[in-house]
Amino acid sequence: MSVSESIHIDGTWRTAADGGTREVLDPADATTLAVVAEGDTADTDAAVAAARRAFDQGPWPHTPTAERAALLRRVADLLQRDREEIALIESRDTGKTLEEGRVDVDDVTNAFRYFADLVMNESGGRVVDAGSADVHSVVVHEPVGVCALITPWNYPLLQASWKVAPALAAGNTFVIKPSEVTPMSTVHLVKLLVEAGLPAGVANLVTGAGLPVGQRLAEHPDVDLFSFTGGLVSGTKAGAAAVAGAKKVALELGGKNPNVVFADACATDEGFDTAVDQALNAAFIHSGQVCSAGARLIVEESVKDRFVAELVSRAQRIKLGRGTEEGVECGPLVSQQQLEKTEGYVASALAEGAELRCGGERPKPSAVRPAGGYFYSPTVLDNCHRGMRVIREETFGPLLTVETFSTEDEAVTLANDTEYGLAGAVFSGDTARARRVAARLRHGTVWINDFHPYLPQAEWGGMGKSGVGRELGPHGLAEYRETKHVYENLRPAPVRWFAG
Repeated sequence: MSVSESIHIDGTWRTAADGGTREVLDPADATTLAVVAEGDTADTDAAVAAARRAFDQGPWPHTPTAERAALLRRVADLLQRDREEIALIESRDTGKTLEEGRVDVDDVTNAFRYFADLVMNESGGRVVDAGSADVHSVVVHEPVGVCALITPWNYPLLQASWKVAPALAAGNTFVIKPSEVTPMSTVHLVKLLVEAGLPAGVANLVTGAGLPVGQRLAEHPDVDLFSFTGGLVSGTKAGAAAVAGAKKVALELGGKNPNVVFADACATDEGFDTAVDQALNAAFIHSGQVCSAGARLIVEESVKDRFVAELVSRAQRIKLGRGTEEGVECGPLVSQQQLEKTEGYVASALAEGAELRCGGERPKPSAVRPAGGYFYSPTVLDNCHRGMRVIREETFGPLLTVETFSTEDEAVTLANDTEYGLAGAVFSGDTARARRVAARLRHGTVWINDFHPYLPQAEWGGMGKSGVGRELGPHGLAEYRETKHVYENLRPAPVRWFAG
């Protein structure tokens, strides 16, 4: 398979129907990393048709649960076999560090194993007490059908696994469209699915742009479920098209996530060090290109000056460079577009009265930062307020804004003052306070004295405009199922409702 044969339909790798291709760029130096097929509507229709045939006529939906789980475990083993290769692909394609790429592969492996275990541990259905010994009533779960899966550019392999693993565990077929910016690890994942023995037509891949591929998947009449992870604007537009066709819809649309630090979290040297370290982790992992990034630091006024001074000092020492280089802690932004978007947010924040404490510029080229790469220095913006665009919108860059509060109620009000509601954190040395504040935060995930960890067995998703539905956990599997009630009359007899 040449790289340009990145479209996989009905068990066959192929080029785009019209011969179109796209260059995938290395964000560290803007050189061509690969050339992939640029699919269009014809390719999308062919992929959906293959998935439809595989669901309606193929064996996968009726494959015993144990066999489906075994295949998922084989995929997990193959992911670990190729761990270094995939981590390198992910690092070069997205710009993240090689170690982050390794962590991603391990997390993807865990997702496949979790959903394999989940379906194996289920019973044959939920028996419903109908109030009569003459009735057997049971609620069972069946696959939805053909699933359209749209994944983002920041965590292409991880987000693919959150959709592919439960979709397959439930017995569905699918068409997946990775971001056109970072498609390479998804191509590798589909290769592993084939190697693991997945029947032809169950897994279909179309590389291409959101328009036309993503939009066509959203509106296609033969798609039963549309699952999208990405930006708010494109996600709501595609979701509306899917809803218009009465499809099941799951949307994860990002976040603007608060990291609330109380003074009592900093009462000891160890507590202070931990809170500062976690604030850096929250904001600057993967150059801030994380939907759950803690880009909003909301710190108690009494410790603000000391906290921000130490934060700035450490942010200035973050080692920025090509993700595959030894010792690099933070890679480039994913594209020129994202770099310019980040610069625009900084400019608007400064115009609106923010104080630049560090960063705010493209760093000079060096031995680990090639000229032409999309690098931007970790940036801290102080004295920010809720009217600023940088506070209201998801920035997806290495930008940390600082707000302050004096009371617990004020902290909660600031943290909840967002149209998003994906994730947030509270740092406090007072357990009762931390849990009390966590209970009041309107976010789908809340961390206490930590930031960023997730568990495949715990649901992930947001409130407000952060999306609809959940991934991971039992509810993540339920997204890919239909629920059916089977009512069996064990002693059938005439009803005699009508006299005749």
